[in-house]
Amino acid sequence: MSVLGEQIKKYRMEKGITQEQLGQMIGVTTQGVSRWERGGTPDAELLPKLAEVLGVSIDALFGREEKSLALTLARQLAQLPQKKAHQYAFNICWAILLGLIGDLSVFDDFMNRMIEYSEPMNDRKGDYFARILHDSGMAHLRMSPDLGYFFFMQEPQGCLKDQLEDRESLRQVFELFADKKLLEIVFFLHTVCMKPMDTSLISKHTGIDPAETDRCMERLCACNLATRSVIATADGDINAYVLRREHFAIPLLCFADEIAKKDLRSFMGEFKREKPFF
Repeated sequence: MSVLGEQIKKYRMEKGITQEQLGQMIGVTTQGVSRWERGGTPDAELLPKLAEVLGVSIDALFGREEKSLALTLARQLAQLPQKKAHQYAFNICWAILLGLIGDLSVFDDFMNRMIEYSEPMNDRKGDYFARILHDSGMAHLRMSPDLGYFFFMQEPQGCLKDQLEDRESLRQVFELFADKKLLEIVFFLHTVCMKPMDTSLISKHTGIDPAETDRCMERLCACNLATRSVIATADGDINAYVLRREHFAIPLLCFADEIAKKDLRSFMGEFKREKPFF
């Protein structure tokens, strides 16, 4: 069976119509449709009508829609100003989550009202969350007037815990952020936009003892959250620190904030997972 034949059969069955019904809609015989699905090729002039009847694009009939859509999206984002590109990308993430639910009935209810989430959210207070949890993966989206982000995870190959570092290493990361002084330093360093700072300056802005500041910065460096460089001065060498540009801490802090919230509300969700993650 050719790719075209496979796609015709797939979309026909998704529509819930028989070969005979599809033939009648297009103006060909049942035998003609059967030949296409076994590897024959429809006449070129029939392709637009075939795509229309099946409710897909011509690219989709040839199995190219995913690649074509991804390239088109990439070009659109590349041509937008950065701020608009990020807003557009977030709206697409919202559309992705709705699409993964797989229920076309939700589109009219949610898509038209919420795809441009910034407008309806402006009059709302608090945060809203949308989540799906399937056997094929999970997606998570947060919407608020001032904050929005999206997390998507495709189903891991094998057990998830086998893809993660050992539990002791993970525990040490959480222990890091449980340190009150260290957390205060992390928040402060994110306000100075990647500017290297010595211990005395960090201590001055956070009110933390210089010796404790040194300890905290050494721990941040050990966990790859910060880097250290040595600067030569008239008074001798001093250590200067800067947070890693990757901002590993930001997603973790956002998700920790969700766990900490007392008024957490889910806007919508779907939970159909039967397989364990671990």
